[in-house]
Amino acid sequence: MARPRIPKATRFAQGLPDRETLMNYLRETGEADRAAIARAFGLKGADRRALRDMLKELESSGTLARRGRKGFAEHGALPEVGVVDVVERDPDGDLLVKLTKGEDAPLVPLAPDRKAEAGQAPGLGDRLLVRFAALEGGGYEARLIKKLGQSAHRILGVVRKARREVRVEPVDRRSKETLVLPEGEDVRDGDLVVAQIEGSAGRYGPKRGKLLEVVGREDEPRAASLIAIHSHGIPTGFSQAAEAEAEAAEPPTLAGREDLRQVPFITIDPADARDHDDAVYAEPDTDEKNPGGWVVWVAIADVAAYVRPGSALDREARDKGNSVYFPDRVEPMLPERLSNGLCSLREGENRACLAVRMVFDAAGKKRSHRFVRGLMRSAAKLSYEQAQAAADGEPDEKAQPIVDSIIRPLWTAYGVMLKGRNARSPLAIESLERKISINREGEVTQITPRASLEAHRLIEEMMIQANVSAAETLEQKKTPLVYRIHDAPSQEKLQALVDFLQTLDIPWTKGEAPRTERFNRLLEQTRETPHAEIVNEVVLRSQMQAIYSTENIGHYGLNLARYAHFTSPIRRYADLIVHRALVSALKLGDDGLTDRDISQMKDTAERITFAERRAMAAERDATDRYIAAFLSDRIGAEFEGKITGVTRFGLFVRLAETGADGLVPVSKLGDEYFVHDDKAHALVGERSGARWPLGMSVTVRLEEATPITGGLLFHMLSEPMAADPNAPRARLGMRSRGDRAPGGPRGGSGGGPRGGRPQGGRPPGVKNTRKKKMGKRR
Repeated sequence: MARPRIPKATRFAQGLPDRETLMNYLRETGEADRAAIARAFGLKGADRRALRDMLKELESSGTLARRGRKGFAEHGALPEVGVVDVVERDPDGDLLVKLTKGEDAPLVPLAPDRKAEAGQAPGLGDRLLVRFAALEGGGYEARLIKKLGQSAHRILGVVRKARREVRVEPVDRRSKETLVLPEGEDVRDGDLVVAQIEGSAGRYGPKRGKLLEVVGREDEPRAASLIAIHSHGIPTGFSQAAEAEAEAAEPPTLAGREDLRQVPFITIDPADARDHDDAVYAEPDTDEKNPGGWVVWVAIADVAAYVRPGSALDREARDKGNSVYFPDRVEPMLPERLSNGLCSLREGENRACLAVRMVFDAAGKKRSHRFVRGLMRSAAKLSYEQAQAAADGEPDEKAQPIVDSIIRPLWTAYGVMLKGRNARSPLAIESLERKISINREGEVTQITPRASLEAHRLIEEMMIQANVSAAETLEQKKTPLVYRIHDAPSQEKLQALVDFLQTLDIPWTKGEAPRTERFNRLLEQTRETPHAEIVNEVVLRSQMQAIYSTENIGHYGLNLARYAHFTSPIRRYADLIVHRALVSALKLGDDGLTDRDISQMKDTAERITFAERRAMAAERDATDRYIAAFLSDRIGAEFEGKITGVTRFGLFVRLAETGADGLVPVSKLGDEYFVHDDKAHALVGERSGARWPLGMSVTVRLEEATPITGGLLFHMLSEPMAADPNAPRARLGMRSRGDRAPGGPRGGSGGGPRGGRPQGGRPPGVKNTRKKKMGKRR
């Protein structure tokens, strides 16, 4: 199957633009990176290089300004929507905001938010998502979309008391801002606090801070998730109005619904799941025109029946965007009365659902589908492990009665669907996840790999096909919707992948199209080799991030022309919007999309994309802190791992036992200078040419584990690889005398950049990496 078509800009002629055309394009889009501009004008080869030169020239002349690491915008221009910090007040007391990206960004007044509740209005130091609006008399104002949490002017930290002062040390490994609080503050050593930067305490000393809030204690058992929630501004809890609406909800009836209680749906979820928003059932198709075909039902909780547009539940669900899952707790999108109650497809209880009946032929191609609003009753609740064991012929007492009638038909139907999936050839990247087990005291008891079962893939494929059916139906009915889109890899990311593959002598033809089947051949080619894990990792890093959008470009990773999220409305607001759209399009009730939903849909897509990124970052940070806590009593222990990141300041190593990521500072690699060869993805000894390449298996000793920041620091015990005799002089770090850095003592115990996943991209060229003393951060 051909990959989804990515539409090109239609308002601009194809080919290398002149300067005015390029500027018009950037004024229309707000900002764009070089790859996006090249795609918009259909540029290839020499034209791409000419575009690069044009952008450099326009940037040098001050006509263009950088936005982030790769983006460009007209100097002083403002995007339609942007993330800003509240940085100061004007003489009239109005707040002024500034884009977080772009040094040239102007100060813009923030329009008053008259709807904000007491205590919720933005203040100095807040980070906001705003929409910029042009004023009739000239200039702009920023209109609040939502608060995003603290900006760089606010710090979440731990109180450290000394005899003469009280300091706040940041919990963020990337922050270097230690604050001094005024005397007399009612805080204890070890308090987790939010403080605001007030100014400098002296010419060289730490800055002065103002205490804003005490949020907990660093020694609380569940401090890791608490820190993540406050650091990332995760909305918590519900208003009294939202709770009251949830409590007032009533069990469903047959009114206006199709009776599906005779269909023996089952739920298959993680063993510890409390909310069950999807159920499945399959049976052979009895249509003589479809020999060997199957009927697959997917029923989804009818959240739209309970969360009505404009209600308090709806406003807060839109603000949250999604549920956030930590190892020890969940911050749900909906109150428990709904998420774990009336909207959860519990075994043996009547539940409202929006279901899709899909028909597949013997080759796994979907022939047809139809949606119904129904009343269902789950026949059984199984875990993935229970369902898999039953399919493998080892059912437990719960699964035994339904093996022949439900489980085997599901697996047979999946086998047919798998033919269609294989023909489509979606990306086959493997992602090893680990489960963190926590006891009642909040202590990590073990970290174990999550099993990858066929039961997981069965549910995944059935959910994907239900999502496709939703998108197809809404397009057919010409109903607005929020797509889930995923762009193809950028040229920059693809080139970085090709450079890395060359270090492994794995060919990738120059100019070869990055189709999903080509990536899959690469992954299959290396699957049984020592490089399998790191190739999988690098291919994953080469991909773009999926987002929500009202404009469809297809889903590259799944190799689908259209895709929308429909199957998880309990935990994702995107799915709730799609449910409402289906209700409207198919005339299934009066609780579908409103005019307001439609007018806000673009804004909603931007909000929920941001909320997803925020949740992922918070979940990752909490996991890092729990792993650091788990390893904190194993200082001095030795671990096997692989180099998963190479930077000029050291190596990132992932431990095989726990999946933990930590930093080996360059000072722990040997008694010589090292240079960073970004094309070879290696640190190279300047004198010996010894190499530390990406993907190398190593043994490290844990030197520092800091639960409050989640940082891990290692000492390298392995020997580097021998010098590459075929490497050019630059690869071996040979430099002229004028470039040579002076000698110095071996560094201390490390610290420096965060000891987690590699951040950002690699600088071009070969960089000098001088070993230097790096202070501890506790």
